[in-house]
Amino acid sequence: MSIKPLNALNNALNNRVIVELKGKREFRGTLDGYDIHMNLVLKDAQEMLNGEPVRDLPLAVLRGDSVIYISP
Repeated sequence: MSIKPLNALNNALNNRVIVELKGKREFRGTLDGYDIHMNLVLKDAQEMLNGEPVRDLPLAVLRGDSVIYISP
């Protein structure tokens, strides 16, 4: 049985995730919400660039069309 992407996101709610975006940018934080376009809301997020921390954000909204992958 395969897991649908939105079901996987629902299972990841309120858990720490790693999100890789186009342009080698990465965010780590607690998944607080999402929508059908896979736009994501992360709480207590940390922005990373090439594996190095760039800044800490209390809230980050990530556009779904720039997401490459989401990992628990």
